[in-house]
Amino acid sequence: MSITSESRVPSPESRTITFIGGGNMARSLIGAQRARGVPPASIRVAEPRAETREALAREFDVPVFTDNAEAAAGADCVVLAVKPQVMHEVCAALATPLRAWNPLVISIAAGIRTAQIERLLGGQHAIVRCMPNTPALVGAGASGLCANRNVDHDQRSLAERLLGAAGIVRWIEDEAQMDTVTALSGSGPAYFFLLVEAMEDAAVQLGLPRDTARALAAQTCLGAGRMLADGSETAAVLRQRVTSPHGTTAAALDAFERGGFRALVGQALAAARQRGAEMSVELDTGA
Repeated sequence: MSITSESRVPSPESRTITFIGGGNMARSLIGAQRARGVPPASIRVAEPRAETREALAREFDVPVFTDNAEAAAGADCVVLAVKPQVMHEVCAALATPLRAWNPLVISIAAGIRTAQIERLLGGQHAIVRCMPNTPALVGAGASGLCANRNVDHDQRSLAERLLGAAGIVRWIEDEAQMDTVTALSGSGPAYFFLLVEAMEDAAVQLGLPRDTARALAAQTCLGAGRMLADGSETAAVLRQRVTSPHGTTAAALDAFERGGFRALVGQALAAARQRGAEMSVELDTGA
């Protein structure tokens, strides 16, 4: 029987993956791995907060650690799932231990460049910078990935499969665009939740019961999202199809336009993108 190139690519199920940090994003990715059948012994989590460690162990049945280096020892892939503000401290403590086996390093910290992680860890580590988002917890995530020059084909496949278990992935060749990815999909779920929250509140003010307004707003957005994701039409085409001239939808969209909705969205993404760039500078300056 012939062996295909696909079968030669090691899968996450056969690799040991260590998460440094057990917060919301790590939990989303761990949940996606467990849901696809990755055994608990292949996943380790280092987390300083006892309550979070206990919750992860209870929910996913994975080994948990208080010491980062102990959790990372011998792992094939180390996921840096920590806040950008503590990245310097975390990498400094891992630099020496990681040199012993040189694993693939995946960072999901917003704003932190691969060159900065290379400098903090030293050596010639294979590093993938990733910006996932929290819908990964329900298998509907969206992740942008950017690899440094040391990442080989198998490691790219491993990173893609790891993040792909939680949703779609897109490789970004120009790392400068990762701040835009962060602003768009990384922070994007919060924009969506804000819109649904505003729709719900407006409907309540217009007389609907809170539970009815919430259910209708959520289901409406879910259905619209599925139409966009599953179909071949752009958002503009779908919008036009549901907008009859002089109808109710047209009246609402006219109100959005008068309020500068598009410009406001552009300003919001630009602000998020700028904040990502600032976080990179803060790591270098220690701000």
